[in-house]
Amino acid sequence: MSAGALMVSAPASGHGKTTVTAALARAWTDAGLCVRVFKTGPDFLDPMVLERAVGSPVRQLDLWMGGPEHCAALLHRAAVEADVVLVEGAMGLYDGTPSSADLARRFGLPVLAVIDASAMAQTFGALALGLATYRSEPGLAGVVANRSAGAVHARMLRESLPPSLRFYGALPRDAGFALPSRHLGLVQAAEIADLEARIRAAAAALVADGPIPPPPEVRLPEVHEPVPPRRLDGLRVAVARDAAFAFLYEANLDVLRALGATPCPFSPLADEPVPEGCGALYLPGGYPELHLDALAGNAVTRGSVLAHHAAGRPILAECGGLLWLLDALEDTQGRRAPMLGLLPGAARVGERLANIGLQTLALPEGTLRGQTFHHASAEVRLAPAAHTRAALDHGRPEPVWRSGRLVASFLHLYFPSNPDAIAALLRP
Repeated sequence: MSAGALMVSAPASGHGKTTVTAALARAWTDAGLCVRVFKTGPDFLDPMVLERAVGSPVRQLDLWMGGPEHCAALLHRAAVEADVVLVEGAMGLYDGTPSSADLARRFGLPVLAVIDASAMAQTFGALALGLATYRSEPGLAGVVANRSAGAVHARMLRESLPPSLRFYGALPRDAGFALPSRHLGLVQAAEIADLEARIRAAAAALVADGPIPPPPEVRLPEVHEPVPPRRLDGLRVAVARDAAFAFLYEANLDVLRALGATPCPFSPLADEPVPEGCGALYLPGGYPELHLDALAGNAVTRGSVLAHHAAGRPILAECGGLLWLLDALEDTQGRRAPMLGLLPGAARVGERLANIGLQTLALPEGTLRGQTFHHASAEVRLAPAAHTRAALDHGRPEPVWRSGRLVASFLHLYFPSNPDAIAALLRP
């Protein structure tokens, strides 16, 4: 199956990949094209913004967590539905193992480089040429200049490029395009009141000199993932989903549905109970430290979660979900509040990164893959039932705690890495 496709990458983080990807997605959507967008690697925040830009779910492509066949199946499905497939890269083009370049090379995706040109002129062309010739693959389709100083500056940047590289346009240096950030990355899309206006303005600026033609056609292989047995058929799974618990892979929900389960969202911040009839509870990560008062005072939610655990029903908690299970949580300002108290201990969120990296978790139910990225440190008065194993030598293992049917850790699990293990963990 063929579709117009691009990998949007950059020399490094901070060059504006998300802004440009969102602008391109909106511009082509407004032009009447069907666009599907992906994010490279284990990222939760960028996809929230991209989803607002394109109006459809944004899934992750990760060669390690999900594997090449899983990524190929997602791309094929998108190509069947869409005219244009955009993939936002992670970090710099060649950074990481696997890198955005590895993903682009694997599936023949041409690369669009986003370069922050705010402090350069003709060197813009040299940097673009370096990205294009560092390796023979992936191929560089063109370049977008971000944060240009105006029309004259944009013309200098365009003229610095060799004839082989197409200039896709320039976004001016404008605070109205910038996406605010905090310690884990961008601010969540739902918290940016004027996000729609920012996306619309960025798209308009990118097409100010005329419409952007669709990207090159790429033939994406026809791959279909095997359908797992419906081991959770009829199971209702409560899923915490609000500003405190928003770090959730869309593919995880896909797996629950494929297993026969029905995800049932509820909001702890709104003091909603675990939905009636749910036999399992999933607490994803997020920013519970930003909502201490609301979480400390949610008596209805607290009572329903405690009752769920007391009844011996499964609970799977990741990172922010783990923090909520503890006796207490302290934010970066030293404010402390009581949490659920299902795990003995407390945690503090600091300014410095505590751990990051891809991880494997071997449990009796099966081996799963995922990633960890947090600024919190936890002291839990319970012996860990297991530890994760870092994919790279410099990574640090994460403890995993179990109490009855409760399983909690800082690890964000990627359910497609082993649907059978997820079924075993959540089966009542």
